[in-house]
Amino acid sequence: MECVISLERLAESQHGQLKYASAFVDEHIRDIRIEDGHIRIEHDSPAGNEVIAERVNRLVDRFSKGDFGFKENILFEHRVSTPYQGDIITELVTRKNIKVLEPGLFIFREPFSTLMRFLDYSFVNKIAQRFEGLQEESYPAVIHTETLNKTNHFTSFPEHIHFLTHLREDLDVIEGFSQSIRDAGGWKQDQPLDLDRHMPKPNFTMNPSTCYHCYEGLQDETLEGEGIVVTAISKCHRFESKNHSDFGRLLDFSMREIIFVGKPDFVKENRLKSIEYLKELAMEWKVDSFMEIANDPFFTNDFQTKASFQRNQEMKYELRLTVPYQNKSIACSSVNFHSNTFGNAFNIKMGKRNAVTGCVGFGIERWAFAFLAQYGLDDQQWPAAFREQYADWQAKSL
Repeated sequence: MECVISLERLAESQHGQLKYASAFVDEHIRDIRIEDGHIRIEHDSPAGNEVIAERVNRLVDRFSKGDFGFKENILFEHRVSTPYQGDIITELVTRKNIKVLEPGLFIFREPFSTLMRFLDYSFVNKIAQRFEGLQEESYPAVIHTETLNKTNHFTSFPEHIHFLTHLREDLDVIEGFSQSIRDAGGWKQDQPLDLDRHMPKPNFTMNPSTCYHCYEGLQDETLEGEGIVVTAISKCHRFESKNHSDFGRLLDFSMREIIFVGKPDFVKENRLKSIEYLKELAMEWKVDSFMEIANDPFFTNDFQTKASFQRNQEMKYELRLTVPYQNKSIACSSVNFHSNTFGNAFNIKMGKRNAVTGCVGFGIERWAFAFLAQYGLDDQQWPAAFREQYADWQAKSL
């Protein structure tokens, strides 16, 4: 079946957000396209077209509600002609450099995996280490639900969450579950599973963002001086439904962050420095890119209010790299200012006042995908500075 809905009530700038959110309308959706001012949704839902249309129209109302303004601005552009125009994902799969387990879930092999390590090394050495007093931390891949609750993640991005649980500590439940799998000849996707009976309420989820653990670690502390700068890399997980078929949108990904916690001027000044450092890196590596004001993909009824506030206060910038063969761009780094949101939530003090926070994020796999989408796998085609730095790093790593 196909459900077709007019988008005449929705600004074109919101079409992408609607397409993204529509993937969560029903689990039986097969494809979503926006064509000629309409959104077209192919599905096998037993609920039928009427229910799908009602849900999509609910999203249209959400993203078109109110007159809050939607500030758009490009901070800088670095436009270069790049030599590669091919479908890099197909080439990587054909060469067996990556293995697609399912949309958004990959195994990375050399040289892609090596390139990822080099990129992370470069973000630490060329950007993070330029901040005085840098501290490095290591975080788990899971996060407590109470911590996630303090970040408002459950209300802002509920669609992303991967819950973790386990079999109850009950011998009858454990043995009965094991025997049922044996009797079925192994795990089946449609295996009957009574979540209430077999499993307790989850206390943990997969970590959706690196910086949350930093704030959790500083809870109820009073910081000295002007503030601190922390860097860490973590595996992050976000469920994004059919959107995982989009270029670079992974279910499981590596996020390097530089996190600023301290007084307002300390955080704001370091955030401005990070923007300049990103610009320098984009120009040095000759990546076709631009930085623009952005907003998080809030999945809430007050989307317009939150997104417009974030844009108008310039709280989020994204460095976007072009993907030539798709004639589009993807966000590879973001620069964020949270004000005192997390300082309040975790009671992080600077003297008598709560701290403010900001962070710079680097999506390692996205950077690798986007760079190769512009320059290909032949390193002789890579920009000279990038190629030389990569060779130097490989020599030191042996």
